[in-house]
Amino acid sequence: MKPRYWHYWIGLVLLLAVVPVLRSQHLPLKFDWITLGIAYWFVLAAQSIFVAAVLSVIGLPGKQGLGPLLARYREKPLRIIPVLLYFAILVWITTWLKALVLTVDAVALLELLRRNKGQVRQTAAAVLAPAVYLFFGFLMVLAYDCAIVSVRFNFAMDPALAAFDQWLLHGHSVSELTHWAVQTFPISFFKALEFIYFGMFTQIGAALILVALCEGRMRALQFVGTILLSYYIALAVFYIWTAQGPYYLCVGHFSRFPASLQIYNLQKTLIRDALALWRHEPIRRISTDYFIGLPCMHIVQPMIVLWFLRRWRRMVIALAGYDLLLVAAILLLEMHYVIDILAGLPVAAVAIAISGGPFRGHDAGITDSSRPMEVVAP
Repeated sequence: MKPRYWHYWIGLVLLLAVVPVLRSQHLPLKFDWITLGIAYWFVLAAQSIFVAAVLSVIGLPGKQGLGPLLARYREKPLRIIPVLLYFAILVWITTWLKALVLTVDAVALLELLRRNKGQVRQTAAAVLAPAVYLFFGFLMVLAYDCAIVSVRFNFAMDPALAAFDQWLLHGHSVSELTHWAVQTFPISFFKALEFIYFGMFTQIGAALILVALCEGRMRALQFVGTILLSYYIALAVFYIWTAQGPYYLCVGHFSRFPASLQIYNLQKTLIRDALALWRHEPIRRISTDYFIGLPCMHIVQPMIVLWFLRRWRRMVIALAGYDLLLVAAILLLEMHYVIDILAGLPVAAVAIAISGGPFRGHDAGITDSSRPMEVVAP
């Protein structure tokens, strides 16, 4: 068995073991399907299509990306009127940002269907098959994450990681950096950091779409397999080095940190739910709680995305710039120790080395239905 297929077998083993593992910790065999489904298949999907469209404008050649669409609009300018009406209606119903995302999504999907007439089923399969694999693989991650926190005290290694950070930072800490930022910058600065922090997830969805449409279904499955393998490695590391994050040890964190931020409530919820799992308090469903601190998957996943998109230099440059801002967001929002971020680099490297290596169509068994499609940028 080739190493690049290990993620399938590890995922199968985790699937077969999930029921006894959850039962052993008195955890429910139920998932919060509504919350998880809406977050993944609607919110993340819409945002990912938008980011994929933006990246295709940035990184793809004109003839493959935006060129043909612009040519048609120049030929018949009145085509823009329905688009503007659609955007105006959405602005009235929602917000301008949501309206922009949904309008770009609609134009991109319509253009994609136009360019791939007669291959709609193949195009859909190229994207949906890896998307389904990622969804159910992540469900396993959430289940085992809860099981680990039920058997391992989630805050056990926080003092050790904080001490390591002090050594790395010559006596300083991430909490000190956050306190300085809170006193220096306005709340709008932290809301921007939040936007960057949560926006990381759309990188994965956008990369999945671009890889599937430009390189085929099998390459997209390889991308998803690399992402999932990195999570499986992270679960093993987290089992040994269970830690919450610098905000847990920070004295007075919740009295200093801006309470209007989503991150504020998220951090409170994670501490509360981790303690509940440790005490084996009953929960109804496994939902969106995510406890892995070391390694920082907000670093691991962007590294894998950059690897799979490396053939498009301008995309990589744009995403690398975003990822630098992401590092600042991770630290200033007090979500991870510096050592968490550093630990993410070898985890990404190992996952790529095992599952993300060179790809050749005949090795992956590409069929007609998995060949690359035409990609579009609105």
